[in-house]
Amino acid sequence: MTADHKRKLAEGRADGRVRRGRRRTPESIRKRIAAIEKEMASASSLRRLQLVQERRDLEAELAGMSAGKENTKAEAAFVRVAKRYSRRKGIAYASWRELGVAPEVLKRAGIGRGN
Repeated sequence: MTADHKRKLAEGRADGRVRRGRRRTPESIRKRIAAIEKEMASASSLRRLQLVQERRDLEAELAGMSAGKENTKAEAAFVRVAKRYSRRKGIAYASWRELGVAPEVLKRAGIGRGN
């Protein structure tokens, strides 16, 4: 087994691991961001730095939650038309991958490595 294969296996185990605690909701994230803003007023410099990072992490998580719903619709639309479009315009699998389209999405669209 190569080192890269071992690393990917470890990543898969970590990603599949059960996370403790309640799942965060958009509302709970917004509440925590509001609490951070209040706490920052009286925090020391080091604590303020930690709070700024936590706020940025929460904002990114919140953006990811809403983007996931939008991406699902866009992904479904892409899957419906991508194969025909690729044939018509001569776009190869590698070109889609270079732009960041996931291999799973291309597979569902019927675009293989040979295209």
